[in-house]
Amino acid sequence: MIDRETRQQIIALVKREVVPAIGCTEPMCVALCTARATELLGCRPAHITALLSANILKNAMGVGIPGTGMVGLPIAIALGAIIGKSEYQLEVLKDLTPEALEQGKQFINEQRIDIQLKQGISEKLYVEVIAEANGNRQTAIIAGSHTHFLSNGERGRSSQQQSDGDAPSEREEDGVNLSFRLVYDFATTAPLDEIRFIEATRTYNMNAAREALKGNYGHNLGKTIDRPLSKGIFGNSIFCHIISRTASACDARMGGAMIPVMSNSGSGNQGICATNPVCVYAKENENTEEELIRALMLSHLTAIYIKQSLGTLSALCGCVVASIGSSVGITYLMGGDYGRVCASVKNMVANLTGMICDGAKPSCSLKITSGVSTAVLSALLSMEGKCVSSQEGIVDDCVDKSIHNLTAIGANGMGPTDEMVLRIMTSKGC
Repeated sequence: MIDRETRQQIIALVKREVVPAIGCTEPMCVALCTARATELLGCRPAHITALLSANILKNAMGVGIPGTGMVGLPIAIALGAIIGKSEYQLEVLKDLTPEALEQGKQFINEQRIDIQLKQGISEKLYVEVIAEANGNRQTAIIAGSHTHFLSNGERGRSSQQQSDGDAPSEREEDGVNLSFRLVYDFATTAPLDEIRFIEATRTYNMNAAREALKGNYGHNLGKTIDRPLSKGIFGNSIFCHIISRTASACDARMGGAMIPVMSNSGSGNQGICATNPVCVYAKENENTEEELIRALMLSHLTAIYIKQSLGTLSALCGCVVASIGSSVGITYLMGGDYGRVCASVKNMVANLTGMICDGAKPSCSLKITSGVSTAVLSALLSMEGKCVSSQEGIVDDCVDKSIHNLTAIGANGMGPTDEMVLRIMTSKGC
């Protein structure tokens, strides 16, 4: 049995990393930083300069901003200054009105916003917003995690202070040294009342899937999977329902629906991917409420554990991480023990490692579908006693080592890939 102090540390960690967010977390992070700079200024800025890390730029260029019908950073920054409230955290723009949207468009048209790449830092998550008006200027900085404001005098660490392989700063104070065994034991043995809060992820993220049915968001992947032609191919199966409900929530979120989702480790898509497959399987397999709660905790805490060594933003698509979480959650709901859950992790590592992140955008639903499809397949294989062996690829006999092999590739080995992706994205004719 895990001692109470350790349980409380893990619960605090989960509550920090699993939080509501409206829209893609990268533009919302920039809007949040803008809101804080505006509050410090004390009036609406006449001009705003945003200095951003490459990974923030990459993840904010092509995604819809909720309630606006617009894409990208300028409208997020403008609205952050006009109606943003820093106390709302990643729901910073929830007070959006049609009047505020028109003001935001005018703010952009008046060319009051300057967006630049921040030079000389190695932080992958860095946002610096300078707000100016009437000869005054105020600066707000977020670094390390999407809601972590630096205090006065602090700055993001330079490339000399931190190599890309270092663990990110926001992970240094987690207060608990996770292992996969600890993740599993906590999720499966902690008193139910202590972890029941994780059930809120179902409320938020399954509601996002239902919201997608009310409009045409993104590429309508979730709706497409539910249509007669797709049912003729996939059948009316649990598998079909899992990928449809997960893709639908991503469609709505990436398409700019004005709804909150429960994020994981700073990503709404990761939160969706760690939640919806587990919820759909539990409902259709008629698992108990307790089994669902424990499976959700196992899924989300697995994703958090993997992100501790990968970093909040990386070259590796976050759906790889979250899909590993959903795979172990589904394996648990299938009746799998610790050995079979470990097997599902290894099966996932053997398959999806190397999927690139090329920014947040509507087509993320395609990647999520690939991840969730693999999650179900890996769970089925593990329940059949099949597991990729340490003689194959980057998989190790130790499940923790397998995970760290995955994150080493994502955090270190794919650095040049990340740079190439950003160059391609910023040099396209469109």
